Amino acid sequence: MKKGIVNNDRFKVNKLVIIITFLLFLVLIGRLCYLCLVDYKVGTSTIAAFIKNRNTKEEVIMPKRGTIYDINGNILADDVVSYTLIAYLSNERVDAKGNKNYVEDIDDTSNKLASVLAIDSEEIKNVLAKGKESNKYQVEFGSAGKGLSELTKEEIDKLNLQGIDFIKDIKRYYPNGDFASYILGYTVLKEDKNKNKWITGELGLEEYYNDELKGKSGYITYERDKYGYKIANGREYVEPADNGNDIYLTIDNNIQLFIENAVKDAQNNSEAEWVLMAAMDAKTGKILGYSSTPSFDPNLRNMTSYIDPIATLTYEPGSTMKIFSYMCAVDSGNYDGNTKYMSGSKTYTGEDGKETTINDWKKEGWGELTYDQGFALSSNIAVANIVESTINKDDLKACYLKYGFGSKTGFTMNREEAGSIDYTYQIEAATAGYGQGITTTPIQHLQALTIISNNGTMLKPYIIDKIVDTDTGKTIYKGKSKKVGTVVSSTTVTKMKELMASVINGDNTNSTGYLYHMDGYSLIGKTGTAQIYDYTKGSYMKGSSDYIYSFSGMFPGDNPEIIIYAAVKLPKDTTNYIAPMVKEVEKNITKYLNIENSSKKKDSYEIKSYLNKNTKEVESELKANNLRVLVLGDGDKIIDGYPNSNSKLYDNDLVILKTNSFDNKKMVDLVGYSYKEANNILKLMDVNYSIEGNGYVYEQSVNAGDDIGNDEIIVKLKEKW
Repeated sequence: MKKGIVNNDRFKVNKLVIIITFLLFLVLIGRLCYLCLVDYKVGTSTIAAFIKNRNTKEEVIMPKRGTIYDINGNILADDVVSYTLIAYLSNERVDAKGNKNYVEDIDDTSNKLASVLAIDSEEIKNVLAKGKESNKYQVEFGSAGKGLSELTKEEIDKLNLQGIDFIKDIKRYYPNGDFASYILGYTVLKEDKNKNKWITGELGLEEYYNDELKGKSGYITYERDKYGYKIANGREYVEPADNGNDIYLTIDNNIQLFIENAVKDAQNNSEAEWVLMAAMDAKTGKILGYSSTPSFDPNLRNMTSYIDPIATLTYEPGSTMKIFSYMCAVDSGNYDGNTKYMSGSKTYTGEDGKETTINDWKKEGWGELTYDQGFALSSNIAVANIVESTINKDDLKACYLKYGFGSKTGFTMNREEAGSIDYTYQIEAATAGYGQGITTTPIQHLQALTIISNNGTMLKPYIIDKIVDTDTGKTIYKGKSKKVGTVVSSTTVTKMKELMASVINGDNTNSTGYLYHMDGYSLIGKTGTAQIYDYTKGSYMKGSSDYIYSFSGMFPGDNPEIIIYAAVKLPKDTTNYIAPMVKEVEKNITKYLNIENSSKKKDSYEIKSYLNKNTKEVESELKANNLRVLVLGDGDKIIDGYPNSNSKLYDNDLVILKTNSFDNKKMVDLVGYSYKEANNILKLMDVNYSIEGNGYVYEQSVNAGDDIGNDEIIVKLKEKW
């Protein structure tokens, strides 16, 4: 009985001890929070008092600017940290404990530094000795002591040299030089009167997304000596910087390289004033690659022009506009391609009675032609007649506006231009119909061409795949295909594909696009040759090659996957420099993405919207139309998929359906899929990945069904698997 009482008392004592300990713990935690948030002491001062102290200095801590990647995770722009070596010489640099923090033994310091730096020990000694003699507080070591890497800094730190320190520098680095330079733009390092530095974008995406990339500066407040220098081992307060967000572009590094090489070859061969070329995903509006000359290296900023050609450069487009003039006529319902007219010339009488004659590029013409034949031969007179008899000048202008000309696309570049399609008289409408007297931009042409590749629906071009918070790794913005609207009928699209195919793949060797033909490929498109207006003389240039030559097209013809636009201004002669460029890129992209020649396919199926539809029902319908189907997850509802609705598919094409139960932590089986198919699957999975090689998937770093985790998924392809 007594034993029980003793045990009970002991229990009460133990309980009391636990309670007291817990309360003391809470008090301690509360005090720590107070110190951290309210009254943190720096030495014997509060933060507020310390910062206000006249013997302290505040400096900006530069944040790391966000990295720019291509769609496959290859770095296109990044911050690089470098260091400048300094040596403190003042014998007054002694910390509170009396430790010396200046170079005392010049010989020893020089010999040890020389073992790491690309500079002779005697030269180092000379710098240090002269600094001592001149009573300098600190010295630097010229170019040999600047731009030091992190590795070199670590090697010097290991020497434990007294009085040796570093100044940290951050610069923007573009590892591929002039690669995609006008897309990326460039940055500059700015500095205020207090020598605080920061990086800011001044062109391209670096400028447009500067707020996303730049991050937020931090601050360091530290004690300084009477000379204004930081006291070694002195008190300091640090407010860390917030790093900028990372940006992933829709640019594919490989496709960009194809285009870069082709453009440079064309420039070297043509000696043109400029050359440009862009490739876009025909089904989504993603810009896959874009290049122009003259280019520049963003590391050097050795540029001759600040105009980004894709969105800022306006010029008269020439006969590529006939695509959209004919499209307007066909969609009106009044167009008859078999209607005949006399080619060669056409005369207009003005209100003042003055006559003006316009001509075909072949002035004598080709005799009597049908309007369909006129398109293949790029007849100006065909368009002039169509604008007068099939549609009128107001209809044409309304169509151009509907197709996006005359207004900005909203493409993510500063200083985008809208161009002009303003005209009044019938003859002006006629010349506008074949691309003279109006101005457009390359990005407008890319956007308008999506009407044909998407069965009448126009898509906005875009170049940002996603923006990622560097601290959390979460995607804070996801680029998506955006429909502007359905602007023409599917019947019109079918007819336009037929007309554009006749330019390149028809029987007429006089066709302006005959040089673009390749056996086994089904490119469709339209050539353009535009006169250049010389504003200094008030007239068009008259030299034999004083033109802007261009090409608008897409492939494969039946079911376009890639849209291409290319142009050359003022080449050295009349040789067609665009056709070789276009054909080279077409062949490389076709192989890289394993694009099948759709001209070999016959039966097509137009995919409908499947969002929020029953998974099994949609899957059954697709399979019944001879399509392959990959279902992500086992949910009963579809929340996303590829391709977009209204896309035209052919036998054995792949449709990816993402359901409401999909878990992106489990890997799917990618073996056997093509590059494009694997890429689309992984993008819908929303995982971190990279793809190596061309052809078909034969190996994946994470096996099907295994947990993905946070690691990058590596997928390998080869031609035969």
